[in-house]
Amino acid sequence: MFPERLTKGYRAFLEGRFAVERGRYQSLAGSGQSPSIMVIGCVDSRVSPEVIFDAAPGEILVARNVANLVPRYESPSEEDPSHQHGTSAALEFAVRALRVRHIVVLGHAFCGGIRAFVSEAAPLSSSDFIGRWMSQIAPAAEEVTEPRGETDSYLRQLEFASVELSLKNLMTFPFVQKAVEAGELNLHGAYFGVASGKLLVRDSRTGQFEPVD
Repeated sequence: MFPERLTKGYRAFLEGRFAVERGRYQSLAGSGQSPSIMVIGCVDSRVSPEVIFDAAPGEILVARNVANLVPRYESPSEEDPSHQHGTSAALEFAVRALRVRHIVVLGHAFCGGIRAFVSEAAPLSSSDFIGRWMSQIAPAAEEVTEPRGETDSYLRQLEFASVELSLKNLMTFPFVQKAVEAGELNLHGAYFGVASGKLLVRDSRTGQFEPVD
């Protein structure tokens, strides 16, 4: 049976937000989407970009994965089609098809994926999907100055460092690099405090994450 919570939620949406924004939905259906912003976020249920940024339908394109990671670019291979790259495909769609003007990597506090990388505990070990996925942040862990461990300080530093790594990895995609260098695309890092609700934005000049005014 379809979850009753979703049925109730849909009915509330239909009678509330959809009723108010029916015209916008109809316009988007006819003209298609043209968001100027893409957000790469985490699958964590507490960190929905559409909720955090109070976005209307069609305003932001969202791609979510465990720990909001952007892998390094890998050239598609006809010889080995088994390698599927969902995040890379979403990036290509955003930049080459929709021509977004901004890409935001949105990290967050209390990230389970980051903790999984640090703890290396089953069922999130290197032999599992999440363990293998999270292994790509090893270069970020090398940049953390705090002694490794499951302390709040270390985990927080690693959460910031993983956003930095994803921003670097974005520039390994030829079409992203080309758009950035042409002044057609801007890359941003941000961090959401789940408990506090505070949003920190990375200063591109200093690399520091500062509160939004």
